[in-house]
Amino acid sequence: MFYQNKVHLYWLLSCCVTLLILIIVGGLTRLTDSGLSITNWEIFTGILPPLNQQTWLDYFELYKQIPEYKLINYNMSLSEFKIIFWWEYAHRILARLTVILFVVPMIFFIFKKEIRYQKLILSMGVCFLFFLQGFIGWYMVKSGLVKNVDVSHFRLAMHLFTAIIIYSLLFWLLLNYQNRYLLIKINKSNLYLIILLLATYMQIIFGAFVSGLDAGLIYQTWPLMNESFIADDINLYSIFTLESLNNHSYVQFYHRILAYLICIIFVFSYLNNRKHKNIPVKYFNYIFLAVLFQIILGISTLLSGLNIYLASLHQIGSILLISTILIAIYRSSNLIDNNEVKD
Repeated sequence: MFYQNKVHLYWLLSCCVTLLILIIVGGLTRLTDSGLSITNWEIFTGILPPLNQQTWLDYFELYKQIPEYKLINYNMSLSEFKIIFWWEYAHRILARLTVILFVVPMIFFIFKKEIRYQKLILSMGVCFLFFLQGFIGWYMVKSGLVKNVDVSHFRLAMHLFTAIIIYSLLFWLLLNYQNRYLLIKINKSNLYLIILLLATYMQIIFGAFVSGLDAGLIYQTWPLMNESFIADDINLYSIFTLESLNNHSYVQFYHRILAYLICIIFVFSYLNNRKHKNIPVKYFNYIFLAVLFQIILGISTLLSGLNIYLASLHQIGSILLISTILIAIYRSSNLIDNNEVKD
C-alpha cells in the first residue's frame, strides 16, 4: 500500500510540474505574440517539426495568409518566423506530453483497480478537461486567423482558466494522494478561504483579459491611473456592463480593483482563523507571501512597460497563490469521514 501511494504521488507530482511548465510556456507564447504562427490544428501531423527548407516555407506561406502577418509582420523574415514558430510548437508538444503523462498511467491504474471512488470520478473529469482544452486552444487560435490580428481575449481567458482549473484539480489530487475521500465540507473555518480562491480565479480571468487586449500598455502608473484612482475615460454608469469588457481602461481598472479585493478577503480570512483557530498560522503566512509576491510583480510589470520576464513571473505567481490557498483549504477542511482514511 505504501508503494502504491508513492507511485501515485510521483505520478501526480510529475503531472503538476509539466502542467505548470506548459502554462508558463503558454504565457510566453502569448507575450511573444507567437500563438498564431501555426495556422492549422495539427493533432497528429504536427508532432514532428519542419525537417527541411521546403516545409519551413510552407508553414511560413500559411502564416502569410493571416491578418497578423499582413497588417503587422509583413516585413518578417523566415528566420524571424522560426522564432515565433518554435514557441508555439513547444507549447503544443508540451500539451501532448502532459496529456499522455496523465492519461496513460491513469488507464493503467484503473485496470489495476488502484483508483477508486471519488478519485476515479475526479481523474476522469481531469481527462475530459484535458481533451476539451485542446479544442478550446484551437477555438482560440481560430479567432485570430480571419479578421483580427490577435486572438479573442475572451477565448484566451477561457483557455487559461481551463488550464488553471485542471492544475487545481491535479494539485488537489496530489494533496489527497493518501486519502480516499476528496469532498470538502464547507464550514466557518474555511468559508473565507474558498471565497479567496474564487476571487483569485476571477482575477486570473481578468488578467487574461488584460493580456489579450494589451490593456497594460495604458495607464502605466500606480496607485493612480495617471492622475486619478478611476481613469478619466471610465464612465461609472458603464462599469460592470458587458461592453466594458472590451475596453482597455475598464479591464485594467477591474484587474486593479480585484487585487485590492483579494487583499481584503485575505485579511478577513486571517481574522476568521484567529477566531476559530483551525489552521496553523504558517499556512496564512504562505498565502500572505504569495499575495505580496503577486502585488510586487503586478506593479513592477506595469511600471516596467510590461517587461516580458516580469509578466511571466506574474503569471507564475498566480499559480503559486492558488497552490497556497488550496493547501490551506486542505488543512482546514473537514473532509468526508476522516483525512486519515487510506486507500
